Amino acid sequence: MSDAPRTEPRPQALKPSRDPQLVLLRHGETEWSASGQHTGRTDIPLTPAGEKQARYAGGALADYEFAAVYTSPLTRARRTAELAGYADAVVDEDLAEWDYGPVDGRTSHDVSAELGREFLIFDDGVRVLPPSAEHGEGRPGETLEDVATRAARVVARAEETLAARAEDGGGDVLLVAHGHLLRVLATVWLGVDPRLGARFELGTAAVCLLGYGHSLRTIEGWNLAAQ
Repeated sequence: MSDAPRTEPRPQALKPSRDPQLVLLRHGETEWSASGQHTGRTDIPLTPAGEKQARYAGGALADYEFAAVYTSPLTRARRTAELAGYADAVVDEDLAEWDYGPVDGRTSHDVSAELGREFLIFDDGVRVLPPSAEHGEGRPGETLEDVATRAARVVARAEETLAARAEDGGGDVLLVAHGHLLRVLATVWLGVDPRLGARFELGTAAVCLLGYGHSLRTIEGWNLAAQ
């Protein structure tokens, strides 16, 4: 049996498209993402595994030269951006995760038990429970429509760069953020009901590629490169 140290697996670098792409990167694993607890504005760090995932994602994006990189203000996203190689990412408050209010820190199983039925966040929202000082610091939380409105502002800003010529600072854009926020943003990109975000599974440190085809906004890759 060899005592040689294990080499870490290297990701296959994703190949940029000829046309501009909006690239999404979810943050790496945290203790709450691993346990299934909704993590909204609670600011918890990456686990060691999450830091490893972030570096791996950076390798997957190594062939991109982004014209702009934006990150959520929350620590887990900013650290993911840093470890992926984008320490200079610009903080965009609109990229913060869905404010879960009374659902923050709870699992779907916990909420379902309290409601006496299955809890489906994209259908039910988070205001199915009363505000609680123990969860979400007493905030009622955002509606799905609130989150979609923020996502639409992000998309509008990103498209200014996507649409610009390369000599004018245009090109691909990277967004580093959170699972639910990015799933809602994908529905905004497509112009469909944000509740369809429930159908877009997104792992920690996964990459998604949004682009254009036949004058339509499209999804060119989803849930890629997750380790």
